[in-house]
Amino acid sequence: MTSAASNAPAGTERPASQGRKRPPLHGPPPHEPGLLQEIGGGFLGISSSLGAMGILGYQIGRRLLSLDFDRGELLKNLYKMGVKSVPIVIITALFTGAIVVIQAAPLVVQLGAHGLLGWGAGFSILREIAPLLTALMINGRVGANNTAELGTMVVTEQIDALRVLAIDPVSFLIAPRFLAMVITLFLSTIFADALALLGAAYGGFALLNVDPKTFYNSLTGSDLLGVADVTSGLVKSIVFGAVMGLSSCQYGLDVKGGAPGVGRAVNATVVASAAGIFVLDYFVSFTLD
Repeated sequence: MTSAASNAPAGTERPASQGRKRPPLHGPPPHEPGLLQEIGGGFLGISSSLGAMGILGYQIGRRLLSLDFDRGELLKNLYKMGVKSVPIVIITALFTGAIVVIQAAPLVVQLGAHGLLGWGAGFSILREIAPLLTALMINGRVGANNTAELGTMVVTEQIDALRVLAIDPVSFLIAPRFLAMVITLFLSTIFADALALLGAAYGGFALLNVDPKTFYNSLTGSDLLGVADVTSGLVKSIVFGAVMGLSSCQYGLDVKGGAPGVGRAVNATVVASAAGIFVLDYFVSFTLD
């Protein structure tokens, strides 16, 4: 039997490669990483981010200690981060104080400890609740916004333009934002402490008929609550502010992939800052108690 190739006219034979078997258009499905690979990759990513934050923290510390940062940028960020966050701090703090009273009300009524309501509410608000909730609220607003701004500057090559103009981005942009975030959280926590106690005092009056004067007497007249309880919460606010500042600046500077990358960086900032706040809250509480 004669093949078709042998019957073709001279000069029209197919190349030898055309007679080979073509590879399938759809290859085998890509290899999906297993659970251990996912966990290992996650730990490597966290380690890489922590290392980058450590380097950035060192650079920021050097600029702050040598006062090598832009004062105008600091004032602008204090207004943007601090003053514009006042409404959300007021709402959060007032209702937080009232919620503390609602949670404590059954126990207070059962034990008849109306005179200790101020001490109980003050202890939990000053040491834990006000610094923690204020940090989480500021993180959602200020930290995410800071990452979005820095990430947009990276995508539009504004950071590179600063370097071309011989302007240090850390001194001009990063250090003022970091310092403004720490100061904002410290002052916001003091403000939130006062407002949360106010909300607890009038929440106790409305729910348990405890006079605000009795509430504040048990708060200030008791030996159970001291200056250390106030300073503990304020130290935490400084630590939380540093965590937020580092993570939001690092994720903003590390943006890749255009506008979608900015969105991913904002999401990563909120998650990483919140996780860092809870982890460091444990260690600071353990150290100071």
